[in-house]
This record gives sequence, structure tokens and C-alpha cells, in this order.
Amino acid sequence: MNVLFEEDGAFKAGTVLADNTTSLQVELASGKRSKVKAAHVLLRFEAPAPAELLDDAERDAADIDIDFLWEMCPDAEFGFEAFAAEYAGHKPSAVEAAALLLRLHSAPMYFHRKGKGRFRKAPPEILQAALAGQEKKRQQALAIERMAGELKAGTLPGEFVPLLAELLYKPDRNKLETKALEAACADTGLSPARLLQACGALADTHEYHLGRFLFEYFPATQGGTGFPPCADPAESGDLAVAEVRAFSIDDAHTTEIDDAFSLVALPDGGMRIGIHIAAPGLGIAPDSDLGRIARSRLSTVYMPGRKITMLPDAVVERFTLGAGKTVPAVSLYLDVAADLAVRGHETKLERVPVVANLRHHDVEPLFNDATLAAGLADFPFATELKRLWELATVLEAGRGQSQNGPQRKDYNFVVDWNATGEDGPGIVAIEERPRGSPLDTLVAEFMIVANSTWGAMLRDAKVAALYRAQTVGKVRMTTAAAPHEGLGVECYAWASSPLRRYVDLVNQWQLIAHLRGATPPYTAKSAELLAALRDFELTYAAYADFQRGMENYWCLRWLRQQQASAVAARVLRESLVRLELLPLVLKVPSLPALDRGARVALAIERIDLLDAECRARFVDVLPAEAADETLGDAVEDDAPE
Repeated sequence: MNVLFEEDGAFKAGTVLADNTTSLQVELASGKRSKVKAAHVLLRFEAPAPAELLDDAERDAADIDIDFLWEMCPDAEFGFEAFAAEYAGHKPSAVEAAALLLRLHSAPMYFHRKGKGRFRKAPPEILQAALAGQEKKRQQALAIERMAGELKAGTLPGEFVPLLAELLYKPDRNKLETKALEAACADTGLSPARLLQACGALADTHEYHLGRFLFEYFPATQGGTGFPPCADPAESGDLAVAEVRAFSIDDAHTTEIDDAFSLVALPDGGMRIGIHIAAPGLGIAPDSDLGRIARSRLSTVYMPGRKITMLPDAVVERFTLGAGKTVPAVSLYLDVAADLAVRGHETKLERVPVVANLRHHDVEPLFNDATLAAGLADFPFATELKRLWELATVLEAGRGQSQNGPQRKDYNFVVDWNATGEDGPGIVAIEERPRGSPLDTLVAEFMIVANSTWGAMLRDAKVAALYRAQTVGKVRMTTAAAPHEGLGVECYAWASSPLRRYVDLVNQWQLIAHLRGATPPYTAKSAELLAALRDFELTYAAYADFQRGMENYWCLRWLRQQQASAVAARVLRESLVRLELLPLVLKVPSLPALDRGARVALAIERIDLLDAECRARFVDVLPAEAADETLGDAVEDDAPE
């Protein structure tokens, strides 16, 4: 006697060695013996041999038309043996019965199992839905196969075009396009970005890196980097015109001119110095369209060759301290004695005539440490700059800051978008600019004075504000006034850059309300104020990371432009080095154990712009030169740019 039974979800056949009431001892064709419950036995038969039964049944099952089978089976629950007799028109052989069982079992959409060897046909509506679903899956599988094939052939499927950003930066694994891309990547061994690049989907590597940032922070669903329609700023009110000749000091490409200075000589040999800050807070209300735009963006985003402004260009143009304009401003006046002692200060809301926008590249050749020591030449605002710098050095010393500390370097990235190089649009020039020049000192010190003075004013008046604090080396935002140890001031509230930082705009709103005797927009426990603080910190840090990342990218572009194969660097620690000509830090696994600051020669082996990586190999130790004072760990500088 032989039996067909089900075990562990599979059908098996064997010869009965012992038949008890509730169980059987069965020997399989492999020689393995198994104890089988009597309830699991589906069919008892004499012939064929167990080894042949399932082979023959599987062959015959493949020839059974499943649709015909479904049509002829009863609506009620049935056993496969009884139905096999009806289907065959005679008592079925073991092979015929087993074939029918296998066919029923293989079509769960058509036949629902109701027990061992028992089934019930699926209702028509359920069957049709299941078949439709099956067909849909089949068509989807074909689509995935087709799109994956196109990708592997170097062709971008049409379906990919509207989804490129999503596929590159945040793929939805439920979409067919993502599944096709993953399949093609698995077959080719390429990353999604590199495969799409091979298919011509990436205009250039710069747009790829910029696109990742825009996808997260400026999604197309919100208008991208453009601005939605909004009402014009309100009028600033009836403001007196200051009797000063203000001038600004900025880089060549600065358009958001937040600050300017003025100097009026006094009869007693002293002077009245004006620190004038652009006042968009006079025309933009927190709950206005423009206020909400500023709240959503939180800061201007800077990157080499481009920027994304916090406010629309037309609004910036209205409030920027541009030459030839008389512009609303919040002015801090310092009354300074002849011995450069600050005797008092006064804050005013007024309109300020701006007579000049001085640019670093024009003024620094004339106004620097060397020309100050030798005697300044005659050039516009030379006298004012010298007097302001003299006071700035006194203020710096008063904060406990040394003028002889380590000098850090800035780098100006200038991208010529009218030129195209091997790696796409844009040719970059990178210029080193040491920090701590007389112009830097002048601007930084007066911004520190403004921000610390107004911070203290709001603190003393118990008006809520957003402060920058530093204790135990950590810089943080807070709604409570606290010392900023790095700057050496008892409190510090960003208020000097309201055109490009939302925190400064918030503090300006609070300051304007205080000066006018009005109720400030925010209280210290305001949910809106606390949310703005939290969001600004996170967003500002993300923007800064992006800026650093894009600077690294353009450093790599510069190396490729120069066809650099060898560079000099200085050791930071372990395998980290910083290039001497560029603000680029590299990890060099082959670097031997060397002292911090050691000069080394490196060979550039590979630059990958898509991954923004550079692989370099240690070549030799270079002779030591003058100590590099720029190797110190980066510290946050709250002085304005």
C-alpha cells in the first residue's frame, strides 16, 4: 500500500510499512522513513510506485485548463477525490486524482482551501478582482523589466523625467520607477546617481549637489527658490533724515547691505559715530506675507557663485543701504571723547543718507596694516576709516581680545558662469583673504557693539529677544540674556543683519516696538518665538553645512581646472591634512605618523565630482616653513561677515 500525504506544506508519497489507527510508518523513495498522521493522508493507492506518482501527476496537472475546472466544479465545498471522478467521468486513477489535487492546490485565486484535500471555488467577483490584480502585477513586472533594460542600455525612460529629483534624493520604493532603477543598479553595479548620469539625466555635477539641497529645503511644491506673490512692504512712517554721510564696507558681490557707518567730528576733539542698520522691520510685519516668507526661509543661503535670498530682490533693493539712497535705518550713535573713551550712546529710528558703498577689493590695497604704519594716502573716507579703526582697536582691547592672536584665512570663491569648463558651466577662481585686516576689525567691532548694546537694552527693558550665548565653549541660541565668552560681552543679540537673517529681523521688530513705546510682537514665553529659535538654529546649521559642502566641491573643480597632480598640505591630525592653497581637508590613509603642522607633498590620484571626493597619496615630507597659524580647530565666529 502507498499513500499521498501532505507534510510541511509539501505533497509527498511513500510506501506504508505499518498502519496504525491514528498514524502510519511510511518509507519515502529516498529511503527516509517518516511517521505520518492518518489525518494527513490524502490518497491511498497501489500503483504506480510512489516515486513515479508525483512526477506523473505534475505532468498531467499542467495540461488541466484551470478556467474550465472552475466552471465545472460545484459551488459548494468539495473533496478532490469526488471531484476527480466527476471530472474524469470514471473512477480516477491515483495519477488522475493526484493531478487534479495538484492543479487545485496551485490555483488559490480560483479555489480556496477548506481543509485537507477540500476546496471551494472562489466567487466570480472575487476571482475577477484577483485576476485583475494578477494582470496588473504582470504588467508592472514587464514595465520594470523594460525600464531597467533602457537604463542599462544608457537610455533614460520617459517615466523618469518628472521624477528625477525624487529618484536621486528620496526614492519611493513603492514606485515602479524606483524598482526599475534598483534592478538596473544591481545589474550594473552602479549607484543610482552614477547610472542616471550615464543616461544623461544629470546636467552636471554642480546641479546634482545643488539639487539635493533644493529638494529638501526649497521643494518645487513650494515654488522652489522663487517667491510667491505678496504685498509690498508698508511705508516706514514719518522718519527724520539724519544729518550724516553714511558709507558701507562690503565685499564686491554683497547686495544685502545691512550696515553702514558715519562719523561727525565734535568741537571738543571727540566724535559722534553712527552705526546704521537697514530697517526692513519698519515695513514688514511679522504676520504679513513678507514676514511669513522670511519665517519660512530663516536666512539667506550662500554658496560659491550663487545665493538664495531670504527676502525678494525688490524688497532687498528697497531696504538695502545702497549708495545715493536715503533709507530707513535703526541707528546706534556713540559719543566718543578725544581719548577714544565712549561717553554714551543713543538709538534712533530715522532715514539715513548713504553716500558710498566701499568695497573690500578697492579699499584694502589703500587701507591695511602697512599703509596705516606708513601713513595713509589721500582717498575718499580715509580720515573716517582711520578714526573708526582707532576706536575699533580700543573696543577690541576692551573686550579682552588680543590683536596678536592666530590669524585665520578666508577664501573668496568667484565663479564665472559665462565660461564653461570640462566639468560644466562655471570657471572658479579661489582667492585667499587673511582675516583680521583693519577693515575686518573695524566692521566686526562696531557690529559687536551694536548687537551687545541693543541686546542689553532689550534685556534691561524686559523685552523678549533671541540671544547668542557662549559658555564653556558652546555657542547656542537662547531667549535668556547670557554672556558670550568668545566675544567677551555680557549679552549679545543678533540684530545687525535683518535683510539676511530672520533672528536679526525678529530682534529688530522687538527693538522698534521698544523704541516706539509699543507692545512688542513676541513675549519671552511666546510659542512663535521659541519655535523661531528652534527652527533657525537647525536651518542655519544646515545652510552652513551646505555652504561648506559646495566650497569643497568648487575646490575639487579648481584642482581639475588646474590639472593638479601634486599639492602641498599640512597635517591636522592622524590621516587628516589641509591643502595649503585651498580650504580643503582630505583624509590620506597612506600618511605616516607626523607632527601637527608638518608639511607634506601629496599626489592627487582621483577626483570624483559626483561623490565630491578626492583621493590623494602621501609622497614626501616637505621642509618646514613659517608656522601656520590657521591650523587651529574651527570656532564659531559671531562677528558679521
